[in-house]
Amino acid sequence: MRRQVRVHRLGRIRYDEAHQLQQRLQEARVAGDIPDTLLLLEHEPVITLGRKAAIGNVLLAKEMLAARGIELHETGRGGDVTYHGPGQLVGYPIIDLKPDRQDVRRYVRELERLMVDVCATYGITAERIDTPGLEGTWVRSGELGDRKIGAVGVRISRWVTMHGFALNVTTDLSHFALIVPCGIRDKGVTSLERELDRRLPMDEVMGVAEQRFAAIFDADLEHAPLPELPAPAAHDHPMR
Repeated sequence: MRRQVRVHRLGRIRYDEAHQLQQRLQEARVAGDIPDTLLLLEHEPVITLGRKAAIGNVLLAKEMLAARGIELHETGRGGDVTYHGPGQLVGYPIIDLKPDRQDVRRYVRELERLMVDVCATYGITAERIDTPGLEGTWVRSGELGDRKIGAVGVRISRWVTMHGFALNVTTDLSHFALIVPCGIRDKGVTSLERELDRRLPMDEVMGVAEQRFAAIFDADLEHAPLPELPAPAAHDHPMR
């Protein structure tokens, strides 16, 4: 089934603002008031806790993080602890998986494949690891070990998705040392910049991600301004 998807590039945005927008868009999509939607953006520095997160995987107190300009948020997505920040391409699809894609594992694999394909565009071999707890996209080598380049965490209500994927493009990887990323202690993190030893323009990488999203989800994409939306219901909130 071919789908029509509106794309909104939001630039750099705080996590709570983007999350409230996602909630409103998801509610509107469930109601049939908007078409399928894809948000592409970067976040201001933030550490987020998924539903299965252990607070011990955050290695600094909230006050110490705040002193470094990093927020801390609980979130309703799957997974453990992760970091978002400038230089990381974040994609939030708000799409209705009905009637032909009602398979959560398939959906997660497709987001992982999207990041694998973006990496391949730049000559980087990445892959998914078919082991519970190692969701996401990885660059692997015997010499350097497994390095995570992209994370996945989703939430689905009435088969309409929110949250999504995060691909490290020019991310400050030192911030991952403030957490145990996704609760995994024995593997590293990397970025397109580190693997290529050169910086890539975010707009260019977003364009590649859009192309791969369209191919994987059999979609026609249209860039459009954000619609007018009602205020969100309260679900996720900053850590207190």
